Amino acid sequence: MTDSAGMFYHLHLHTEYSLLDGAIRLDPLLKKCREYNMDAVSMTDHGTMFGVAAFYEKARKAGIKPILGCEVYVAPRSIIHKTQMDHKGLSHLVLLAQDREGYANLCKLVSIAQLKGFYYKPRIDRELLAAHSKGLIGLSACLKGDIPKAIMANDMEGADAAARFYLETLGEGNFFLEVQENGMPIQQKVNQGIADISQRLSIPMVATNDCHYLAKEDKKAHDILLCIQTGDTVSNQNRFKFDSDQLYFKSSDEMIATLGQYAGAIENTKDVAARCNVEFDDKTYHFPRYAQSDEDSEAELFRQKAMAGFEEKLAIIKKKNPNVNEQEYRDRIAYEIKIILDMGFPGYFLIVADFIAHARKIGVPVGPGRGSAAGSMVAYAMDITALDPIEHGLIFERFLNPSRISMPDIDVDFCIEGRDKVYHYTIDRYGGPEYVCQIITFGKLKAKAVIRDVGRALGIPLSEVDEIAKLIPDGAKNLTKALEEVPAIREICDVSDDKTQMLETALLLEGLPRHASTHAAGVVVADKPLNEYLPLFRGKEGETITQFDMNYVEKLGLVKFDFLGLRNLTVIKNCLELIEKQDKPVPDMDHLDFSDENTFDLLQRADTTGVFQLESSGMKELILRLKPATFSDIVALVALYRPGPLDSGMANTYVERKHGREEVAYLFDELAPILKETYGVILYQEQVMKIAGVLANYSMADADGLRKAMGKKIAAMMEA
Repeated sequence: MTDSAGMFYHLHLHTEYSLLDGAIRLDPLLKKCREYNMDAVSMTDHGTMFGVAAFYEKARKAGIKPILGCEVYVAPRSIIHKTQMDHKGLSHLVLLAQDREGYANLCKLVSIAQLKGFYYKPRIDRELLAAHSKGLIGLSACLKGDIPKAIMANDMEGADAAARFYLETLGEGNFFLEVQENGMPIQQKVNQGIADISQRLSIPMVATNDCHYLAKEDKKAHDILLCIQTGDTVSNQNRFKFDSDQLYFKSSDEMIATLGQYAGAIENTKDVAARCNVEFDDKTYHFPRYAQSDEDSEAELFRQKAMAGFEEKLAIIKKKNPNVNEQEYRDRIAYEIKIILDMGFPGYFLIVADFIAHARKIGVPVGPGRGSAAGSMVAYAMDITALDPIEHGLIFERFLNPSRISMPDIDVDFCIEGRDKVYHYTIDRYGGPEYVCQIITFGKLKAKAVIRDVGRALGIPLSEVDEIAKLIPDGAKNLTKALEEVPAIREICDVSDDKTQMLETALLLEGLPRHASTHAAGVVVADKPLNEYLPLFRGKEGETITQFDMNYVEKLGLVKFDFLGLRNLTVIKNCLELIEKQDKPVPDMDHLDFSDENTFDLLQRADTTGVFQLESSGMKELILRLKPATFSDIVALVALYRPGPLDSGMANTYVERKHGREEVAYLFDELAPILKETYGVILYQEQVMKIAGVLANYSMADADGLRKAMGKKIAAMMEA
C-alpha cells in the first residue's frame, strides 16, 4: 500500500488494446490499482478505443473509476493531405472524456480518423478537434506531442503557439501540459520547457508516465512485443524500440518522488480524474425504425404482417393435416405477438423479415432457420424461418423469455456468394454506413503462434522454434496447460537461455490481442449515427466495422443481426442451376419429402461428404452405428455429436436403445411423453424445460432460466 494513496492518478496509459504496443492487461491493471489504493485510472490507447467498453465494465465492477480516453494522432495540416511529409509531421495528443458529450465527441474523432483520415496512422486535424472539442480534456502527450517536439527543436515560439491553440480550442481549464520522468536526458529538457510554458501561459501541468507495461520487469517482454509488431529481432540495434525502462505503472510514491517538484503536476491528476465521469446507458435498447415508421405504426404493421403470414401458413398446415388443433396454433400466435409487442421488439422482426424477403427476391438462397428462433410461430409466419414450431415441439420461451427482457437473437444463413448483397441492401435501406456496419473481432496471441512469434523476435532458428511449437497439443487451452500435458516442452527449452527466455516471454504475452478483423456474421443497425454510441474502424477490405466486439455492442443496447454466409447453400444453389440447365425437374427446396427412401439409403451408408454438419469422420462413424431412418433421427444425430453426449456415453445409450439392444427406461412415468422420441435420453434443451414444467410445475419462462443456469453451470441459479 502506498503512503500517498489518492494523491496521484495515471492519466496516460496504454493497455493490451494498443495492439502489439501496450502490454498492460486489464485485470492485472485493476488489481494493481487496488494495491496502490488508486480508485481511478485511465485508458489512452494509440489511435483506437478498442478496449474502452471492456475497461469501463471491468473497472466499474472493481470499484475503480474508468477514465476513458485515447492518444490520437494529429496531422500537421488537413487530413485530406496524404504525403510523407504529412505522415512524418504527425503529433500525439491525449484526449480524455469528461462526460457523455465528451465521450461522443471522442468516438466521432476516432471514427473520422479511421474512416477518413487514415494514412499509415488514423489521423485527426486541428479543425476536426475544434469541431468536436466539447466535453474533452487534452494533455500534451509524450515526446511525440507537438509541444514537446517544438521544445526539442528549440522552437519555443512554436511550442507556445501550439499550447495556445489547444488551450483556446479545448477551453480554459481543459488543457494540461504533461511532465514525465522516463530516464531519458531529452525528457529533462522537455520538462523544463513545459514548466516555462506553464508559467508563461498559465496552463496547468500534470504528471504522467506514458505507461506501456505493468511492472518494471516486464520491459524485456514489451521489447519483444514491439519486435513482433515490426517483424524485427531484438539483436537489431536500429529497430523501433523505447529508450527507457521506466514506462511501467508506478505507484503514487514513485511518481511524487520523480515529479513532485513540478508545481501542481501531481495534485492536478486528482482534479482531472474527478472531472472525468462518463456513464454508459446500458438500460436502453437503441432500436432502428423499420422504414421510418413511428412506434405505433410499427407495432400495427408488425401485427398485420404476422397475422397475414400466419393465416397463409395455417391454411397449408390444415391442408397437410386436416385434424390439426387449429386453436393451439391461434393461441400460440396471439401469445407470441403479445409478448413481442410488450417487450418492444416488433421493429426487430420487421427488419429481419425485410432483408430475408429481399434476399429471396434477388435470388439469394436463405436457410430455413437455426438456433432458438425456430421456436417462434411469429418467425415462421413472417417467413423468417421455414419450420412449424408446434409440429417440431419447439418452445417460444427458449427464444424470447417474457420474464427477462433481452434482445432476440436470430441467426440467418445466406448463400455465401449473396451474403454481401443482402448486407449492402441493409445499409442502403436503414440509413447508410453511418447507421449500419459490421462488428469487430480480435485475433489473439495463441499458444503455438506466440511461441513462433517470440522465437522469431529472439532470432532463434525457425526449425528449432517449430519443433517446440509442434509439441503443443491442438486442443490445449493455453500454454500453461500444454506444459502440464507435455513436460518435454519445458525440458527442451531449459537446455538454453534463449529458449528459456522464449518460453517465459511467451507465457507473459500469450492471450494479448494481436490484430483486429471483421466478425464473420455480426451486423449492427442503429437508430442514430453509430459514432454517437461507439467508435468505428476500417477493416482490411475497407469495410466499416465497430471498435467494440459483439459482446459490448449488445451491452450498449445496440441491435445486432447475424448474417451468416453458408457455403452449403451456395452448393445447393449451383446444383439446382445445373439441374435446370439439363431441362430436368428442379426440386422445390421448400417442400421436400422428409421420408424419401433413397435419401435415407445414402445417409445410412454415411455417404455424406459435403452435407452440412454430417460430413466429419466422427459423425460418419456415429451415422453408421445409429442408422437414421427418420427426420427425427437426423435431428438427434446432430445433437448427439457433441462432446457432452459423446464423452458421457449418452450417444451409446441412444444407439443401443434405438436398436432394441437396451431397454428404454424413464425415471418417472410422467417423463415418457417428453422422452419417448429420444428413447428416454434427455437430448434437447426443450426436453429439460418440459421436464421442469411437469415435475416442478415451472412456467416455460422459469424453465428457460433453469436451462440457462444448467448450460452455464451456475450453481446458485440452479439452487434458486
